Amino acid sequence: MELAIDTSTETASIALSSEGVVVAELTWNVGQNHTAELMPNLIHLLHQTKSDLKDMDGLIVAKGPGSFNGLRVGMSVAKGLAFALSAPLVGISTLEVEAWPHAATALPICPILNAGRGEIATALFQIRRGKWRRLLEEHITTLDSLLIEIKGRTILCGKIPHEVLSQLGERLGDKALLVEGAGALRRAGYLAELGWRRLKEGDFDHSPTLQPLYLRRPAITISRRGQ
Repeated sequence: MELAIDTSTETASIALSSEGVVVAELTWNVGQNHTAELMPNLIHLLHQTKSDLKDMDGLIVAKGPGSFNGLRVGMSVAKGLAFALSAPLVGISTLEVEAWPHAATALPICPILNAGRGEIATALFQIRRGKWRRLLEEHITTLDSLLIEIKGRTILCGKIPHEVLSQLGERLGDKALLVEGAGALRRAGYLAELGWRRLKEGDFDHSPTLQPLYLRRPAITISRRGQ
């Protein structure tokens, strides 16, 4: 079995899969409580499926972009379990997880995450000649720059801020195919599918060098106490 962990944002998701086929999945609004809620929910999922951590043959983790605390928690747990179980570990881009459910459309897919400070994190994926490809690497950009990057009909998905969603629809018109509601929910089942594709090919990450994909440094507040 494989264990997939996604704590990239305020939406957390974990899944158990068997050769990429989802056995059980749990997705919930974690807020900023990744540290307190991840392990209890993982234990619950194992209990519901009568599984044990020692049954895990591979660990799959969403590596970002996303929140600094969320990514740190998910990465730490995945690395710790991979080490304890002597199991292979694979890190998958959170934006790729957002895009993967729409791969069968064969259209370009532009996943979007709020990066704060008036910016967004995005990338571009598409199936070309039967192969899943990353056309644009994960990067931080602005809405205006994104509009320039989109050349034709494109699926726009992910946790898109409402104001950004409205502007995309207005300014791109028929070129924008917007995914909203439940269809925009990022789920660890898709992370499990992507991870299994790499696990079965022996394409593992080296745990000590696998790092979260932050894309930017954290904003640090300097305490003025005592000044």
